[in-house]
Amino acid sequence: MRLRTTLGATTWTFESLAQVLAKATPLRSGDLLAGLAAGSAEERVAAKLALADLPLKAFLAEPIVPYELDDVTRLICDSHDAEAFAPVSAMTVGEFRDWLLSDVATPAVLARLAPGLTPEMAAAVSKLMRNQDLLLAASKLRVTTAFRDTIGLPGTMAVRLQPNHPTDDPAGITASILDGLLYGCGDAVIGINPASDNLAVIGDLLRLMDDLISRYRIPTQSCVLTHVTSALELIGRGAPVDLIFQSIAGTQGANDSFGVTLPLLAEALDAGRSLGRGSVGDNVMYFETGQGSALSAGAHHGVDQQTLEARAYGVARAFEPLLVNPVVGFIGPEYLYDGKQIIRAGLEDHFCGKLLGAPLGVDVCYTNHAEADQDDMDTLLTLLATAGVTFIMGVPGADDIMLNYQSTSFHDALYVRELLGLRRAPEFEAWLAGLGITGADGRLAPAPSARPCCRAWHERSDPRRPLGGATPPDPGADRAGAHRGQPADSRSPGLRPRPRPGPRRRHDAVRPRAPGRRDRGAGACGAGGRERRAGPADLSAPTRPGAAAVAGQPGARGEGRERLVRHRPGGRRRPLQHSGPCPRRRPPERPEAGDRGRRLAVGARGRGAAGPGRAGRRGGRAAGREADDPIGGRAAGPVLAGQPGRLHHLPAAP
Repeated sequence: MRLRTTLGATTWTFESLAQVLAKATPLRSGDLLAGLAAGSAEERVAAKLALADLPLKAFLAEPIVPYELDDVTRLICDSHDAEAFAPVSAMTVGEFRDWLLSDVATPAVLARLAPGLTPEMAAAVSKLMRNQDLLLAASKLRVTTAFRDTIGLPGTMAVRLQPNHPTDDPAGITASILDGLLYGCGDAVIGINPASDNLAVIGDLLRLMDDLISRYRIPTQSCVLTHVTSALELIGRGAPVDLIFQSIAGTQGANDSFGVTLPLLAEALDAGRSLGRGSVGDNVMYFETGQGSALSAGAHHGVDQQTLEARAYGVARAFEPLLVNPVVGFIGPEYLYDGKQIIRAGLEDHFCGKLLGAPLGVDVCYTNHAEADQDDMDTLLTLLATAGVTFIMGVPGADDIMLNYQSTSFHDALYVRELLGLRRAPEFEAWLAGLGITGADGRLAPAPSARPCCRAWHERSDPRRPLGGATPPDPGADRAGAHRGQPADSRSPGLRPRPRPGPRRRHDAVRPRAPGRRDRGAGACGAGGRERRAGPADLSAPTRPGAAAVAGQPGARGEGRERLVRHRPGGRRRPLQHSGPCPRRRPPERPEAGDRGRRLAVGARGRGAAGPGRAGRRGGRAAGREADDPIGGRAAGPVLAGQPGRLHHLPAAP
């Protein structure tokens, strides 16, 4: 279909629907890379004028990707609902835009219209809209889905809790999940991007989340974002799979590059529903998309990236997903160059997906080599929340340490909730209120220490105070500027501020003591030094630069911890106190002949260990140096008796 339009004395001609759609698209780097973008602002305006006069029916008569070559095109055409399309069938694209912004287009009317629209129609009308038009039209669109809670209700915004870890460490992932739940996040899904494709690792992650959700009766769902074939295999092995994930695109060739076909997605849908794990619904699919994916796969067929992104939503809606989100700035500046392009793309994606009936959330994100920053993401987040976005991402600190990109944090979700009064999924919010994490108004409880779990944690954080008991008097509190028996920091009763350590010196470090050997004490700290024993060490008092500490072991020279007081000739006595949780130590001494060959290992929180290999064969000095710090030979963790990270002597391997 050839289209013409005249601007002044210039007539512009467009050879096909695909070309006029590409030329009418707001400028973005991906279309420039593909050679599809308008050559000038005048050509872009001419394309928009030609597109505005185009009947909506034209997109049914001329598919932009040939029907016989592409199964996505066949899916779109074969599933088109002519009866639902009838109310707008006589309109042009420009008239359709005006209708969408009118009072006639109510949420109920738009919901009935969705099956009658093709992705190309949605993309075409979005190209004629300003940002405010995209916001107003999207705010009328309602798409509701459910599994263990209900997503997409008016006045709500859900959050995907994204506890990714670069090594899939269960402890690190669990800590991030707990952090997110305490901020009221996770009602969309607890979704992990695994660092490994190993099925055993993925199965362990699924069981970890399933145990957490079932033990605490959390009304949410879990998902490990692995390939759909892995999910099917794990279902066959009996793994607790809630949602089945897959990345999808808008052409058959791009989906082939992902290793997925439409029949495979249908099989996954049936398998997920057969488990019957949902309590309030059976939407079991989770899809991610992104502008530029077809271009990066070399399967764009001369179609602009935003139109192909809309076609991906046409694929998604056919499988009735719980969640769909574009990773709007994740693919990189080759496709969306800067903050302005990312913002525009995010608003287009949200509008088009909702118009087609897909439950659209958005990963408001960017990569560090894009010309964007967190202010741009704040702008996009605020605009999307105003438009009624279904869900966003919740990443600890907004920095995904596994995928290495910037997204939105738990605090960002709190910001838009406070700004716009948005609530969580009702089932999830009731669970939070039942635990005292939030109040009746949905806000976080004002005093975290009032919650039972946090109160117990604060009590345990002071080693001098038993659970439920008062803080005992501190004999060294007066040295910290506080009265005896009173906390040094009035803002945190019972907790003392961590002193700032002085400069590190190798001769100030404390060496580990071999079994049966006596402490040499502070005599090695300097010539003419003498020492005597004093009372229990004050572990929280400030430390002067150059001070050191020795932790006595029970049964060696008295019970419990001890401190040394140094006598300097002609000077006053000075207590040798350590600098907090990481005291400085001397490099390990060469062991006695009987100790040679022993290994040094670091405890649970230590930073490393010298095993039975090269370091162990060289003897205690080399082993200790590598165990403490493989780079500079400095101590890395505490060596206090009975404390995590203490160096332990282990017998040599046989």
